[in-house]
Amino acid sequence: MSIADAPVRAVISPSASLDRAARRVLAANWRRGATVPAGGLYPHQWSWDSAFIALGLRHFSPVRAQRELESLFGAQWTDGRVPHIVFDPLVPADAYFPGPAFWRSADVAGAPGVPTSGIVQPPAHALAAWETFRAAPAVARSRRFLERLYPRLVAWHDFLLTARDLRGRGLVSVVHPWESGMDNSPAWDVPLSRVVPLPPAELARRDLAHAAAAERPTDTDYGRYIRLARDYRDSGYRETPGFAVEDPLCNALLAAGEHALASIAAEIGLDPARHLARAQQVTDALMAELWDVTAGTFFAYDVVGDAVLRSYSIAGLLPVVVPDLPVATDLVKTALGDRFRLADACPVPSYDLTAADHEAGRYWRGPGWINTSWLFWYGLRLHGETGLADDLRDRLLARVRTAGFREYLDPLTGAGFGTDDFSWTAALTLDLIRTGPRR
Repeated sequence: MSIADAPVRAVISPSASLDRAARRVLAANWRRGATVPAGGLYPHQWSWDSAFIALGLRHFSPVRAQRELESLFGAQWTDGRVPHIVFDPLVPADAYFPGPAFWRSADVAGAPGVPTSGIVQPPAHALAAWETFRAAPAVARSRRFLERLYPRLVAWHDFLLTARDLRGRGLVSVVHPWESGMDNSPAWDVPLSRVVPLPPAELARRDLAHAAAAERPTDTDYGRYIRLARDYRDSGYRETPGFAVEDPLCNALLAAGEHALASIAAEIGLDPARHLARAQQVTDALMAELWDVTAGTFFAYDVVGDAVLRSYSIAGLLPVVVPDLPVATDLVKTALGDRFRLADACPVPSYDLTAADHEAGRYWRGPGWINTSWLFWYGLRLHGETGLADDLRDRLLARVRTAGFREYLDPLTGAGFGTDDFSWTAALTLDLIRTGPRR
């Protein structure tokens, strides 16, 4: 019996058919130990995608959910970094750009045997590992899942809190827009404007074969991404960046991840105190450095330009995933306002609906994504906003029923964009179905 045909428990129609369809997407995108985000556009393993995918897999195939994370961390570098792409050697070298020949990880001491990129993505992994354990503790204990993954998760967080604390303020910097997970967010426009783009002739844009140009980053933005990645590669992946931003989302996931590591440590018989202390330190730094009380949101900080980036992106709302965050109520109030319209926009917009440069269909410049909406839903539940959480869950599922498992959607009309059969959309749909409402 395939995973797509696994029994459905405690699921009633119409969710049953959506549940089955989501499992079919994940079955089709499985590749010998990991799940690709989408077979055409993204034919390799992506870092934070695997974290979100594990959250869906845990409900019906806990071993496969655990293997998803184990596979990713099997490609961890010796300095602790978890690369944002793990390349499948069986996929043609020119199927994705920039591919293994661009990143040249084999030339770097401490890189794994499998080819990878050299940059990272947001640290959603410890949270995913803990939630995966909680779904099937007996299975995880029999496989010693947490015992084996814990030291790798610690090394990953250690890398971020040392090599990437570029200002010495206790916050992690991303050194490429791709590391934020929100590639072409308007929040990065100012620091990116200092980067001279490579000409379009030097960009082998495979993405445009799978999605419309109007839904993807522009050639100018892409030219800047490739220049930054090339310069970082040519430095030997040393932290001397031309782009460095303290991102609220990445730091919030790190703080939440430290709370998860505390739970993992306690489960495997270790002292959780170190992780609780680090979680508090990151939370305190978030509040001191990135919180804007007047705006009611967190703003990113441009380390190279030494300036606050006053851009209302969903990243500024997502510290709501941090336990005991003192301003969670303020973030909910901002989300309910005109910029994000939580009460009726769905998925939660990635960028300010009232901004002149909002684009509802272009990648991270306005459309809503299931993963960031899932994080906000998770935060609503965490902070006792049960009614808002249940309403958002119901509307997210309704959007997916109508649009399918699209990469991203117009937050007002629900129109789907990007690639079809996107894995984290399917996985998080499963999680929303299986977790159910609290009302």
